[in-house]
Amino acid sequence: MNRFFQNSLVLVLAFFAFVQVAFKIDKKPIIKAEAIEICAHDSSVNYVIVNRNIAINTYFEYLDSIVKKYDSVTPYKLTEHLLVRANPWIIDTLKNTDYYIMKARGIKVDNQKEMVILNKGDTIFLPNNDLVNKLLKVFNTTLIDLNIPEYKMRILEDSTEKYSFPVRVGRNEKKYLETAGRIIDLKTKTGNGTIIGYNKNPDYINPVNGHRYYVTKRDDNEVTKLPRIPFIETEINGQRYGQLIHPTTNPITLGKAYSNGCIGTKESDAWVIYYHAPINTKITIRYNLHINGEDGNSITLKDIYNKEK
Repeated sequence: MNRFFQNSLVLVLAFFAFVQVAFKIDKKPIIKAEAIEICAHDSSVNYVIVNRNIAINTYFEYLDSIVKKYDSVTPYKLTEHLLVRANPWIIDTLKNTDYYIMKARGIKVDNQKEMVILNKGDTIFLPNNDLVNKLLKVFNTTLIDLNIPEYKMRILEDSTEKYSFPVRVGRNEKKYLETAGRIIDLKTKTGNGTIIGYNKNPDYINPVNGHRYYVTKRDDNEVTKLPRIPFIETEINGQRYGQLIHPTTNPITLGKAYSNGCIGTKESDAWVIYYHAPINTKITIRYNLHINGEDGNSITLKDIYNKEK
């Protein structure tokens, strides 16, 4: 790096250190492009320095601003999933916003949306071509696998298990749902399909009566505001059943047939699943009662949907 470039870079950094960036935050927060600054650029490295604290309530908008600003200068199509997978520490940070993880550390969180995810001065790397090609290959070979009676979801990459998560599944009953306007079979549907979309700022609505709510009663009986964690939409056998993958604020229900058909996970696990499930990721939902245990011996699971009767 020559002396002229060094001096110029120092001046630029000094200037931005004293610039206060305006943010407009309302129902749909807007992050201005000036909120991010490219600080290095050569043939192999690009990175962004975060110049203010970013909380969950503006996190997605902030990432979108990075993608929008730098997509035109990268030799590949930059996406949120590529950006975050190239910076796995972001996923770890998001995982640790889980209410129950924080509680185990002696910290009570009343509003997760206010938790800071990116700190001023953090570095976010833009992946180079080699890393992007590796990540795209991983995306193309990723499979989300759910075995309903096992209450377990796995993420496989090229047939190798990378993650395993406890889940809750749909109840074995039929019920009238106000949101559907009819009686619905609540059992989680089986089949093969793909991830087709996300809701990054979901409304929490009770499908039974259509009531929208803004707070949740936790397993410890504490009432907190609801988190902002993406809901993942699936399409199974060409059908959109409204069968989502989303976090539950009551992990005591994991390992049970408890939901209205959706697949519930821990808050921390939901972040991992989201960033390992870009659009078009394959998903298989199966109902296998006979599996091999950890010791290799055959296990017969409880037939929660009475399929073998």
